[in-house]
Amino acid sequence: MTTEALLAYAHIAAILTMTVFLGSEAALCRKEWLNAAVVERLARVDLIYGISALAVLLTGLARIVWGMKGAGWYWTQPLLHAKITVFVVIALMSIGPTMRILRWRRNLRVNGVLPSDVEVRNTRRLIMIEAHLMLIIPLLAVFLARGIGTR
Repeated sequence: MTTEALLAYAHIAAILTMTVFLGSEAALCRKEWLNAAVVERLARVDLIYGISALAVLLTGLARIVWGMKGAGWYWTQPLLHAKITVFVVIALMSIGPTMRILRWRRNLRVNGVLPSDVEVRNTRRLIMIEAHLMLIIPLLAVFLARGIGTR
């Protein structure tokens, strides 16, 4: 019982961390606020977002392996596969903004140039899509936890 509670806590803490840093990234990625310091901060925030996303994945897998219901039950559930699919889609989508932010930082350090309005706007759009897709995962999670749509 204690293990289950600690695994749930670790997973929720990782989810909250990931959410906070994705929100911070969305807030910072605005052309009107973008300066050299913000580009550097965006790169750090994106790194923490990535690390927290990895923590979400690892704690989720830990819950599957060591949780009370067991891996045999979880891996047969379509809602778990749907959650993982949405998470992977978000992870793949986040590659673009990460690469752009790293390029912005490199260009800033080498040439002193900030990104264009269009590039910032397009990057923010992807970040916002990620944030909105993330809302699907807890819906699937509560259905899974309550046995709705389970086998």
